[in-house]
Amino acid sequence: MARTDAIVLGAGIVGVSAALHLRERGLSVTLIDRAQPGEGTSFGNAGVIEGSGLLPTSLPYDPVVLLKHALKLSPQSNYRLGALPGLASWLIAYFKASAPAAQANIARDLRPLMAQARGEHRRLAEEAGVQGLLSPTGYLKVYRTAADFAATSTERQLADDLNIPFRVLDEAGARALEPLLTGPFAAAIHWPDCDNVSDPGGLVKAYARLLERRGGLLVRGDARSLRRSGSLWRVETAEGPVDGQIAVVALGPWSLDALKGLGLPQPLPLAVKRGYHIHFEPKPGQFLSRGIVDRAGGFALQGTKGGIRATTGIEFARRDDPATHRQVRQVIAGVRRLVDVGPQVHAEPWLGFRPAFPDSKPVIGRAPGHADLFLDFGHSHWGLTLGPVSGRLLADLVMGVTPFTDPTPFSPARFATA
Repeated sequence: MARTDAIVLGAGIVGVSAALHLRERGLSVTLIDRAQPGEGTSFGNAGVIEGSGLLPTSLPYDPVVLLKHALKLSPQSNYRLGALPGLASWLIAYFKASAPAAQANIARDLRPLMAQARGEHRRLAEEAGVQGLLSPTGYLKVYRTAADFAATSTERQLADDLNIPFRVLDEAGARALEPLLTGPFAAAIHWPDCDNVSDPGGLVKAYARLLERRGGLLVRGDARSLRRSGSLWRVETAEGPVDGQIAVVALGPWSLDALKGLGLPQPLPLAVKRGYHIHFEPKPGQFLSRGIVDRAGGFALQGTKGGIRATTGIEFARRDDPATHRQVRQVIAGVRRLVDVGPQVHAEPWLGFRPAFPDSKPVIGRAPGHADLFLDFGHSHWGLTLGPVSGRLLADLVMGVTPFTDPTPFSPARFATA
């Protein structure tokens, strides 16, 4: 029987970061996952730490654009028809949260975390000895038409209001910044307050090694075995049961699996936005120096150790449904119109899962109805960005100290019905 102050479930960027922050506060920590660190959702993302992140990914309010999504004519989204009935209530809430006023409020709620995101990552990367995985070259978003660029007016105004730097570029200016761009487009925006990550999974593994050097334990185990054992929490692992004074659920898209049967008074409306990635070989002498988003094309590009990675938009489906390749085919065509890349590296796309609440904000804090169970998941498209800073906020709440920012917008209790 092993005893620890804190059990952290989930060895992705969020769980590893939470474990590191709790260990820094002096707690003994056991990090438990069925897989090695950084091999799930954290492995396959777009590789950007978005300090300038503002408006979350949302559903369109323009009826013409929404119809294109419904007819599967937009590469930004796809859906499996059989999954929609089960997602109906979540989609309705997500649509409400996609209204412009709601989006601005969400952006303001997230700003304190976004503002600290790069600093938290850079501190951990330096202490882990992997500063070389981060490149401070910013993020470039390209817009194919003048109308597409004009639709960013709300985002640009909000950035001005919040003093977030950005630079509008014409096609020539964007190509001067990123020479790999070839396809025609109307405008671009460079967001400098971003770090690019050449190996997201490797970054998480480095943070996990840092945790071990500081005395934290990494153990293989089944998070679904989480249960009460007297006054403690218990999880079954490959090395026997582990008991902890507190437990932290940071399992991303698998978090609700661990919470089943624990008696939360209010179900948490978590859904999974599925997404794919593929890699292209760079041509000789090519190097992508920063992340690129093609908004209309529905993809993001990043230079990684595996090649030029293209990540897709959203697929609305059940988490465990079979993969589909409709979006991937659309994205491949879009990538080749925008950037002169080499052949595709692997024939089979990678499929990942973005855990998301309708309001695009994570839950960070004490689980309703439990004094010593804490939640840290649901980071939507910003898991890599927000993992370390979420761990800092969580540790503040666990230790009962004044948090560095108001945790109310991220409270798990915000979904309670009147």
